[in-house]
Amino acid sequence: MSDATLFQFLIALGFGLAVALIFFTVATLWHKLPADQRENLDRPPRPVVLLWPFVRFYGYFLGNHLPVTRLQSIQKTLQGAGLDYVLLPQQFFGLQATSASIAFLLGLLLLPVAPIHVALWLALLPVGGFFYPLLWVRDTRLRRRKAILKMLPVFLDFISMAVEAGLNLSGAIAQVVEKGPPGPLRFEFSRVLREIRAGLSRADALRRMADRADLDPVYSFVGAIIQAERSGGSLGPVLKSMAIQRRTERFQLVEKIAMEAPVKLVGPLVLFIFPVTFIVLAFPLVMKFMAQGTL
Repeated sequence: MSDATLFQFLIALGFGLAVALIFFTVATLWHKLPADQRENLDRPPRPVVLLWPFVRFYGYFLGNHLPVTRLQSIQKTLQGAGLDYVLLPQQFFGLQATSASIAFLLGLLLLPVAPIHVALWLALLPVGGFFYPLLWVRDTRLRRRKAILKMLPVFLDFISMAVEAGLNLSGAIAQVVEKGPPGPLRFEFSRVLREIRAGLSRADALRRMADRADLDPVYSFVGAIIQAERSGGSLGPVLKSMAIQRRTERFQLVEKIAMEAPVKLVGPLVLFIFPVTFIVLAFPLVMKFMAQGTL
């Protein structure tokens, strides 16, 4: 056996032993993974369910060692997106680690066939994979905030009608949860009822809902309800006036967006539409000049 063959054999042997050691370590750690406790949590989205074993693995062995401040920051981010009953902070970090691992494996598969300048970008795939779940949560948060602002006047009308019909506030919220249109605001009111049944006071449950939504109209709604209950005032007129105000603000926002549309269209017009128009108009003239020998 030549020295080169022996060297290749030792490299292959070392690689095989390393892979076997990795599999043995992962299998040992997998058996130490505790059972999943999700009795009080909601079902994760379907893509996360498919990756759930790896999310649990990374979340337990890596997420539990994160600093407390980092876990609190992740918890606040999940609350803003309405996902704090879906994922724990440790599990969200496990989702980030899982996404980074998938991106790393994808980069390894594409590396042999990629050019050199593309291979350098492939090295950044794990970083993008790690931050992709955070972008997904932020996008979910923005869509959720828009849906809450859109449906808030409707829910205020429902609650005011239920209160004027003789129900107390908890009963009115229960009617809204039962018959209101589906969406994040209905889910937030259902969480308020869930927390009240768990022993939290109604004011604290509403304040927690406002903190999760993190929107000024929701803060105003919660503050008006708490103030009316403390002073003994009637909730019906207060809620009705707030519904009118929120609906007016919504129409004003729509008008503002519509007035901004022409300004936002200037860039695409100048960069894409005008040059193509000039090319279409100039092409027959250029062809005519070329046929005459002028050009």
